[in-house]
Amino acid sequence: MNKPLLPDPLRRLVPLNTLSPRQLQLLRHQLEHRTLSAGEILFDKSHPTDVTYFLLSGALAVCGPEGETSVVAGSPESCHALTASARLESARALEAASVLCIDSVQLDQLVACHHANADLLLELATAGELTDWLETLLENPLFAKVPPANVRDMLCRLSPIDLPAGYVLLREGEAGECCYFLKSGRAEVMTGHGSASQVVAELEVGACFGEEALLTDNPRNATVTLIEDACVLKLAREDFIALLKAPVVDEIDLQQACVLVSNGAQWLDVRLLEEYEHGHALQALNMPLHLLRLKTRLLKQDRLYLCYCDSGKRSASAVFLLTQLGFNAYALRGGIDGLSVEAYSAFLCEQGHGYLARSGGRTERSA
Repeated sequence: MNKPLLPDPLRRLVPLNTLSPRQLQLLRHQLEHRTLSAGEILFDKSHPTDVTYFLLSGALAVCGPEGETSVVAGSPESCHALTASARLESARALEAASVLCIDSVQLDQLVACHHANADLLLELATAGELTDWLETLLENPLFAKVPPANVRDMLCRLSPIDLPAGYVLLREGEAGECCYFLKSGRAEVMTGHGSASQVVAELEVGACFGEEALLTDNPRNATVTLIEDACVLKLAREDFIALLKAPVVDEIDLQQACVLVSNGAQWLDVRLLEEYEHGHALQALNMPLHLLRLKTRLLKQDRLYLCYCDSGKRSASAVFLLTQLGFNAYALRGGIDGLSVEAYSAFLCEQGHGYLARSGGRTERSA
């Protein structure tokens, strides 16, 4: 393996191109760069993998149920992820090639959280809220484990406290009953006591601290002291535990969805435009998750909406949001990745710009 790729080239890769510069910088340490010689197998049925690949140079032969095709670096097709599945059985190098590798589950989780949280940040900014601290907080690895729908609820449970420099928030060895988020100011983290004590970190705006004791149910492992006047946000243990629990959303399978569509329900594709144009359901509207709140003004309150994405994570967030806004919606259980080869091919039957939602709930074919 070579050293991880720098962020700039990632801007053309879907869906990495939607992440913030800071997220790409953090992500680079989890990316691996693999080189292939001509004829070398990237994956096949005898070598299953849970890794997502992006072609950076050279060319690959990819094989699916409909036969073998080639993907050449620099082509529009090469900007999309390659993942072993029932629809993509194998990939091998046609010539010397290089690929970028990342854990599939981790990537899907990161993208889903980022898109869902983008909607929340936009809403807060529109309302005049300062969101710098929250943007930084949401990039904390801890929040990759938090269902995006829960972040909004968390904000309602936070208690702001203004404190002076020198105030000790946490003491090593004490029981943990809450955690804190730093909205303004700075703090230092110290371990040990007396002459054995040492400063091990400095916390800035957006930092979360005190959560480890809540996750492990162990005593505090460090002392945290403010080094500037600060505003901290306190979250109680019970609210922190609730933060990690996934909300329940209504899901249906494809057969049930098709019956509802025949009775007037509308498909909503909540993936990125580039993913949608690559293939989408018949007459599906493209409503990317991070823009969904803005676009709901084009939807009708008396219509049923069926949301889908690749894995089901983004569509679950979409259904939660739509339900909160008074719409009736279901998510496709397991996403399109959970469909059989035949069902997948039949479902994503259209390519190109597709359809647009107009005011009054009208749907029009794009030019």
